[in-house]
Amino acid sequence: MDVIHKCCAGLDVHKKTVHACIRQLTGDGRVIKEQREFDTMTRDLLVLGDWLAAHGVTHVAMESTGVYWKPVWHLLEGRVTQCLCNAQHIKKVPGRKTDTKDAEWLAQLLQYGLLEPSFVPPTPMRELRDLTRQRVQLTHQRTAITNRMQKTLEDANIKLASVASDITGVSGRSMIQAIIAGEQDAEKLAGLARGRLIKKTTDLQIALQGRITEHHRFLLRTLLEQLTHTEQQIASYDDRIDQVIASEVLDASMEAPEALPFAEAVELLDTIPGIDRTSAKAILAEIGTDMSRFPSAGHLASWAGMCPGNNESAGKRKSGKTPKGDRWLRRSLTQAAWAATHTKDSYLGAQYHRLAPRRGKKRAVIAVAHSILVAAYYMLKTHSAYEELGKDHFDQLQPDRLKHRLVRRLEDLGYNVTLDQERKAA
Repeated sequence: MDVIHKCCAGLDVHKKTVHACIRQLTGDGRVIKEQREFDTMTRDLLVLGDWLAAHGVTHVAMESTGVYWKPVWHLLEGRVTQCLCNAQHIKKVPGRKTDTKDAEWLAQLLQYGLLEPSFVPPTPMRELRDLTRQRVQLTHQRTAITNRMQKTLEDANIKLASVASDITGVSGRSMIQAIIAGEQDAEKLAGLARGRLIKKTTDLQIALQGRITEHHRFLLRTLLEQLTHTEQQIASYDDRIDQVIASEVLDASMEAPEALPFAEAVELLDTIPGIDRTSAKAILAEIGTDMSRFPSAGHLASWAGMCPGNNESAGKRKSGKTPKGDRWLRRSLTQAAWAATHTKDSYLGAQYHRLAPRRGKKRAVIAVAHSILVAAYYMLKTHSAYEELGKDHFDQLQPDRLKHRLVRRLEDLGYNVTLDQERKAA
């Protein structure tokens, strides 16, 4: 087997220690190995970088273990060519399992070019990822707080959620604030309704009759304060994300000069049914705007975990479960797919309603999410706008098949069907 890198190193990264192994090929064909252990403090990692440079190491490989690899990556970035590997792809042969052996195994695989590096975006894009992912966590917190408020109201037998679709809307929040202030008159509370809820005043008067105690008011007060604070944080993150996307630093970090600027890419993806500006920002934070790093749309779908799995043995297909991929990207795509299923006269909505009856709703949603990702890939690659195919796209592909299916359906219902093709006027 040919040696690809004459002097390389493998790093087995942990929370407190880094086990390093250097493999160097000499002129007479011998392999010299040297191993050391370093702490993960900044000063120790700088010593690690100097040690690698002193030995002439050009390439370094490490596993993507949690977040522990990130500080090592940051401090070695620009000094050596780094390769971040999926731990599932480099499982060691069973035997002597030690940290030192793991580092040596990584170095050996890297030296022979047997490691496939993971996609690690440039620093500005990694910072944008941190912002969009943290915003997702904040939205989960907002949902959890809202659910706790709903449970507290139910404990007081306040059935606000049975009438109002959103208890934290303008009307619901005004009513909850009045309850916290000590108001118990259901008629006065119902009078705080705004918009469409005004038509439900009678139902609100019945739903707002409950047994409210000082304990409930305390819980609602603290939960409302948490909700307000969380919403302020979400708004702050939105502003920061917009600032980062509007800056030229993010665009300059992209390797390909033909990559579309982030601000323009957001506007482009916003035209896809089901995707809003927030979803577009989250998707771009994960995949970027430079599609040259993915050889094809299939490679991108596989990396994202949005394609069928392949597990076959002895000629038997065991599982088609989607592989593990970028869970943050998967969340944004499935959320956009659910929204696209409710759009009218759209190709994506028709695709969902075509697949759901025979494949199930969940698989149909994943199929729609896959279509959204493929569309985004070609839109970003060719800088072209989204073209709506329409809900009748599948019918136009195979009109004869549609005709036979509808005739067979009518015959199953007991009808005698005679087809008479309408002649078009000359």
